[in-house]
Amino acid sequence: MGNKGEALRQRIIAAADELFYQQGYENTSFSDIADVVNISRGNFYYHFKSKDEILNAVIDARIAGIEAMLDEWDEKFADPLQRLYCYIDMLLRAQEEIRLHGCPIGSLCTELAKTSHAMLSDANKMFTVFRDWLMVQFKLLGVESNVKKMAMHFIARVQGIVTVTNAFEDKEFLQQEVKQLKKWLDDEVVFPKSSNQ
Repeated sequence: MGNKGEALRQRIIAAADELFYQQGYENTSFSDIADVVNISRGNFYYHFKSKDEILNAVIDARIAGIEAMLDEWDEKFADPLQRLYCYIDMLLRAQEEIRLHGCPIGSLCTELAKTSHAMLSDANKMFTVFRDWLMVQFKLLGVESNVKKMAMHFIARVQGIVTVTNAFEDKEFLQQEVKQLKKWLDDEVVFPKSSNQ
């Protein structure tokens, strides 16, 4: 596949990613994606033979994007607490999208779980990348036990904030909870460690 073909393939993946987020995987058709990219069905089928092939490509692209973002934070911030704040601040950066559509990862995983879709375990890898990164940050902050449990709790709190914000279309709630989550980090993770020194 030449550069032109690869560029078109990436446009298809990007369009599918956005549509899966905005209207759900099941509610998105080949025609929907082809219309956004402005290509014929035949050209579309040249790149992807099935919707599951597109889903797989979208998941791979999302994971690559997450990994690149986390690498960028690791390079930009030496302090793991600043990296965790950056993770929380994702909610603020995406608050309008969250208000309208929820979390792109959480909503996709929930939808695939409802139908026991064969690619659910692949989709869950998006959360796994975040979980493993969070575990490293907590270890760097001096957390010595239950690091995996703490990382999962952290993800669960973020997902809860997203779900309630989306349900009530309430960005003020999101902003308030971002402050509370940072306070939890300070009170339960950083300060207890400092007080034991």
